[in-house]
Parts: sequence; C-alpha cells; structure tokens
Amino acid sequence: MRASTFWKAVTRDEADLLGKLLRLFRRRGIRFCIIGGQGVNAYVEPVVSLGLDVVVAAEQLAGIEVALAGYRVERFAHSLNVSLVGSDLRVRIRTDPRYAPFVERAMPREVLGHTLPVAALEDVLQGKVWAASDKTRRASKRQKDLADIARLIEAHPHLRDRVPKDLLDRLV
Repeated sequence: MRASTFWKAVTRDEADLLGKLLRLFRRRGIRFCIIGGQGVNAYVEPVVSLGLDVVVAAEQLAGIEVALAGYRVERFAHSLNVSLVGSDLRVRIRTDPRYAPFVERAMPREVLGHTLPVAALEDVLQGKVWAASDKTRRASKRQKDLADIARLIEAHPHLRDRVPKDLLDRLV
C-alpha cells in the first residue's frame, strides 16, 4: 500500500483535504513547510498521526484565511485549524512568528507519499522543544512532543546538544 493511500485511509480523508490544500498552495504560490509530527516522520521512522502542522511564509500569512474560503477555519492563539467535512485530517497552520524562518530553510522530503517542503531537521527539533516546553499545552501533547524529541535524537545523536537539560532529564 502506498503511503498516500494509507494516510488517506487512516485520516478518512474522503474529502481529499490534503490534496486540495496542496493544490491551493501551489496554485496561489503559497510558500510553506511541514513541521510537527509529520516533520519528525520525514527524518525518522514514521508513526501514524491525524495531524499535519504547516508553516506559511510570513509575508503570505495575512492573506491565508482569504485563500481558505470554503474550508472550515478556526482561529486559535498560534494557529489556524483547517478542516473539511468528510475528512478526519487535522491541518494546523502555525501563526507563531518564531516558525516563519523555517520556510526559507525547508528542503523537499517524502511526507505521506508526497514530496513536500519540510523544515530542516534542526528546525523540526526546535519546534518540538518549543512545544514540549509550553506549559499551556495539554500534558498529553507535551508527552508526545518529548517522544518525538527522543525519536529525533536517537536517529540523529548530534542533535542532543540542542535539547535543553530539563527536557533531556525528562527523557530518561
């Protein structure tokens, strides 16, 4: 089974949210990159997730909601959550300005059976460090972020020095 077929089956993406968003981004020239768990999956053995975290180029972020007319868009403090009826896929467009430079350093990698721009390995890790350190996030989400950090530093030991000691201590 192809990765894209598996992903579509797991997310029950009958509405093809992923495909529609990718076509929209390409048609409008929206520069973006993948971060979060799927970003981690691009660098290590993948695990299943219903989420897809995306960063849009800073100068294009202001117009993204207009571009998403026809999609269900919910605004949160640091993200726009995009969905469609007929899909369990959860797309989060991160609006936190710390992520903006990631787009420029992104490289094409395989994600969910597609070649997509993925944040650089060090940027994916940095995003996970920010998420795991964010006390406002649910504890279960922070635990998943710690697991993603562990997966990254196991596969890429040179990254260990980039992880704050308090997070490394929680990985033991």
